[in-house]
Amino acid sequence: MTEQLVLRALQAILIIALIGMAILYTVSMRRNKINPFRKFVPGFLIGFITDFGDTLGIGSFATTTALFKGTKWLDDDRKLPGTMNAAHAIPVFVEALFFLSAVKIEVTTLVPMTLAAITGAAFGTRITANWPVRKMQRGLSIGLALAAIAMLIKLIANPGHADSMAVHGLHGWLLVLGLVVNFTLGVLMTIGLGNYTPELIFFSLVGVNPLVAFPVMMMDAAMIMMTSAIGFVRTGRIEWRGFTGIIVGGVLGVIVAATVVTGINITVLSYFIVALAAYTAFNLYRDSRKPEPADIINTDN
Repeated sequence: MTEQLVLRALQAILIIALIGMAILYTVSMRRNKINPFRKFVPGFLIGFITDFGDTLGIGSFATTTALFKGTKWLDDDRKLPGTMNAAHAIPVFVEALFFLSAVKIEVTTLVPMTLAAITGAAFGTRITANWPVRKMQRGLSIGLALAAIAMLIKLIANPGHADSMAVHGLHGWLLVLGLVVNFTLGVLMTIGLGNYTPELIFFSLVGVNPLVAFPVMMMDAAMIMMTSAIGFVRTGRIEWRGFTGIIVGGVLGVIVAATVVTGINITVLSYFIVALAAYTAFNLYRDSRKPEPADIINTDN
């Protein structure tokens, strides 16, 4: 009963925050005399594609960046992080709401893990001020590759993977480890490294139902993105053209993809996570070979 009350309270907080974000966007667009339906259709397509992938755990920022670049969406690249954080915030809130309802998770895991990530993100900019981003990307790519190999071996040795289906939370030293992992991921998010794939891998390797990772990582992203989005809107670093389309398309993409995730076979999902980890590791290693960035972009995934 207590767990249900906590989950309902979290859902209420998400709904209130979502409404607050919608009001903030509406007021800002009216103040700037923005036509909310300008470039609606192309924005809708971008939102649907990117947030569909985000719901599957692929992330949305890399695909959004690619689509923005390919369509010459922005007239000023400095608006890129603000536009992505603000436009994807509401779809991510919808993701969190859906997975809180559709996936069984113990609140003693959900709440501490979310708070750990938020705390890490809050202090992250101070902690990572002088960190070499490219070296961190390379290190994380190696770590993800090794984790993917370990998970693949575990899947082959235990093909049924049925033992994890009944486990919906972390306890004891595994919970402590999870808090450390999520705090670290919150810190890494401030230098552009995502939390989705590492969290999926972590829950899978410690013998927890991989679906449990989805409400945790969506709650992390929703809270952190909301804070970032408010700051970007206040400073005017948003491209409003097509903004409404991205949000509407993103929400629809979330709804379609969420039904796929929750209905997927656990073994198939586990192999998908292995493939996702390998793909993310490859991209991180490729990015680590580029010159050190002048400015850090805070991303959700």
